[in-house]
Amino acid sequence: MINLKIATLRLAVSSCVLMSVSAFAITPFEATYQFSYNGKNISTATRSLSQVNNDTWNYKFSAKAGFIASASESSQFSIKNGQLISNNFNRTTKYIGISDKLSIDFNHAKNTIYTQKNDTKRSFKLEYNPLDELNAEIQIREDLLNKKLKSTYYITDAKGVDARKFVNMGEETIQTPYGTLNTVKFKLEYNKPERNTMFWLAPQFGYLPVKVAHNDEGNSYGITLISYKNQ
Repeated sequence: MINLKIATLRLAVSSCVLMSVSAFAITPFEATYQFSYNGKNISTATRSLSQVNNDTWNYKFSAKAGFIASASESSQFSIKNGQLISNNFNRTTKYIGISDKLSIDFNHAKNTIYTQKNDTKRSFKLEYNPLDELNAEIQIREDLLNKKLKSTYYITDAKGVDARKFVNMGEETIQTPYGTLNTVKFKLEYNKPERNTMFWLAPQFGYLPVKVAHNDEGNSYGITLISYKNQ
């Protein structure tokens, strides 16, 4: 459950060397969301973007559902000519006392990606300038702001790099706890037909996801925006 929940609370991107602060369209922010599971509101989640220095940015996610489950993710990246370059990604989830951990190291000097999911380690070639499952969201927002949206994004998980399609479904006005928002709706397609994620991105917030709905083999998960502020 918790890993599928994470899929609704993020979209994915990467990191490199930042040429200048002005080259990055998105500014530091913090957003809080209401999280629902099979139609029931069970917790809140937050994501925040902060700049460590001129070369490095951090994107973080955290959620907690009482004493039952919790999750945290962090992605460190830089950016060059509008393209994020991933440096590292970490995820820790807990569900009814069971922990699950994933770390990804993008070693550009060795042109290799190293992953470790719990006790299982893997390595594979670093190619296509891949994103991770958290920072991909930032890359997509950056591309939308610069009118350079791609139909396919390469995203890294524990086992390798996959090409995922991001399809524009048109404009839609939605209701959220934050208020009525004008959005652009997108669909993220996976290799499995029974799995998909819908995103509603708000241009007024630099295409921040203000609503997400994820479906996977009969289970549904979603988030809607509660609050947003620039840092």
